[in-house]
Amino acid sequence: MAGKPASLLGRVARPRLYEQLMKQILSYVESEQLGPGDHLPAERDLAEQLGVSRATLAQALVALEVLGVISVQHGTGAVLVYRPSIATVLRDLREHQNRLPEIVEARSTLEVKLAALAATRRTDEDLAGIEKALSVMEDEVGKGDRGAHGDELFHQAVTEAAHSPVLAQLMTFIAEMVLETRLESLGQPGRPEQSLASHRKIADAIRAQDPDLAAAAMLSHIELVSDVALLK
Repeated sequence: MAGKPASLLGRVARPRLYEQLMKQILSYVESEQLGPGDHLPAERDLAEQLGVSRATLAQALVALEVLGVISVQHGTGAVLVYRPSIATVLRDLREHQNRLPEIVEARSTLEVKLAALAATRRTDEDLAGIEKALSVMEDEVGKGDRGAHGDELFHQAVTEAAHSPVLAQLMTFIAEMVLETRLESLGQPGRPEQSLASHRKIADAIRAQDPDLAAAAMLSHIELVSDVALLK
């Protein structure tokens, strides 16, 4: 007796909750006819309206920010940058998820080497730039912000301390893609504080002129920031 024929239908993946929230937020934007520059409701109000926790809502907002739909500033909330269709946003989200591993791979390749070179070649002026970047991020995080500007300054300072023009050009080339991972990583609960702590370890190794320790600290940092919710 022949067995049952194999089904040609695959199991449909259940949409992640933050994706469903993204759709609802975009539907709200459309129904309210919001345009560029308009504010979304405060996170607390929006979470209450949607019936979700603020942590879950924050994940959806981070995704929309990474895709350039909204801009989130500490103290001002989410501001609409442009009003896309839901289909466009979901397509862009899939593309973003697909390239995330490659961005992480590129960062691991370039920034680990840059950290090692910085430990070997850094000057007192370079160290001052690294310390300044750490202070900026510490101040941002202390105020409840994500510390994205300080994070960017820190990695720029490490790149400059490596004194490798070609590697610096390659970092410039992937800067926009790195920004995606930066916003996404720092949007995770507790991540700004963790990222700042790992920056300090990198800075300590560079100050001590220990290239192996600097490389290991940077690799650990890249692994930390690559643990982002949109990959799960």
